[in-house]
Amino acid sequence: MARRCAITGKGALVGNNVSHANNKTKKRFLPNLRSVRVVLEDGTTKRIKVAASTLRTMKKVSK
Repeated sequence: MARRCAITGKGALVGNNVSHANNKTKKRFLPNLRSVRVVLEDGTTKRIKVAASTLRTMKKVSK
């Protein structure tokens, strides 16, 4: 399964590790994914992966 947020679609970004000698090697910046349980309309539950930043935004909006 892809490392992607099920709600916002945030995924991995690509950049460089830069050493003191200015050597560059590829690096992946992965999103902070959390597994949460969501209740669907028909009453069943399903596990989805959601970014922590998305959870914070959802909590902020629900207040």
